[in-house]
Amino acid sequence: MRIATTIPQDDLRKVKGAIRKIEQDGYNIVTTMENKHDPFLPLAVAAVESDTVELATAIAISFSRSPMAVANASWDLNEASRGRFILGLGTQVKAHNERRFSVPWTPPAPRMREYILALKAIWQSWRHGGKLNFAGQHYTFTLMPPYFVPESLGLRIPPVTLAAVGPAMLRVAGEVADGVRLHPFCTPEYIAQTVMPELQTVMARSGRARENFEVTGGGFIATGPTDEQVSKIREWVRYRVGFYGSTPAYYPVFEAHDLKDLGLKLNRMTKDGAWDKLADVISDDVLDLFCVAGRHDQIKPLLEQRFGAVSDSVYASANSAMPADLPPDLIKELNGIATPFKGYAAA
Repeated sequence: MRIATTIPQDDLRKVKGAIRKIEQDGYNIVTTMENKHDPFLPLAVAAVESDTVELATAIAISFSRSPMAVANASWDLNEASRGRFILGLGTQVKAHNERRFSVPWTPPAPRMREYILALKAIWQSWRHGGKLNFAGQHYTFTLMPPYFVPESLGLRIPPVTLAAVGPAMLRVAGEVADGVRLHPFCTPEYIAQTVMPELQTVMARSGRARENFEVTGGGFIATGPTDEQVSKIREWVRYRVGFYGSTPAYYPVFEAHDLKDLGLKLNRMTKDGAWDKLADVISDDVLDLFCVAGRHDQIKPLLEQRFGAVSDSVYASANSAMPADLPPDLIKELNGIATPFKGYAAA
């Protein structure tokens, strides 16, 4: 099992020291998110200040950017890190696309499928020198003069992993992406009932091997050296469950537990401006559906039971504001948990 953590995004000057300690401690992956800050810039610093840890956006929002712009940023990060970059993409929901980014909204699954195929076509053109000729319903790329082709060290083309919650996006991930990033707002029941059946069906139809497809995440982890620290993180997670549960796009997870009424209640609370009250309606039983909790000396068997047969990578830190503090020996132990993923297919 691969263990991911986060790096600071509020101040790029903090990245240098943070990435060096993360690599020294033995984490396998560092991730950035796109909420308050750009997800690519911190990884640029991390790329040149590290040697072994993989670097991933988890996630970068797709539709607010042209695939060409994302292809350029990803290519440069992959070259600077000498092949350690993983592009994690997500769509965001309709309201954010239209009202926060001011971009048109169309059915997201077919558009995302085309987006990923366009990225791979651009990279293949740059890597192998062929003519760029991608024409789709949403994106068309047919002009690539040699002057605009970036230099290449002959590295692997960046893997593309896709954030997915609902069945349609899960099918896109299984068909054209190199991995899926399951939302922390996820439960074992939802994974068993929806996630894995959708992935397995489309991967079998496409002839893709599970050992080359990485499943990341699928729940929150609350751990620390003391019971008090674990309790503190659990309360942080309790609010996140309320926050995400208020979003209609995530209702299918609640529905797996006959909890859609809770989602509707949370949504009404946000519309009434009661953001600071969301955690109050998340019971311990509901919290436990989404969160694995235990001290450092307790967490390995809990993670193995919860994630071992499904998730190849897990997030030890769910947010850069709550950095992970796993001891190096524990990270090594967790790396020993067997998972299906063996590595991304060669480009």
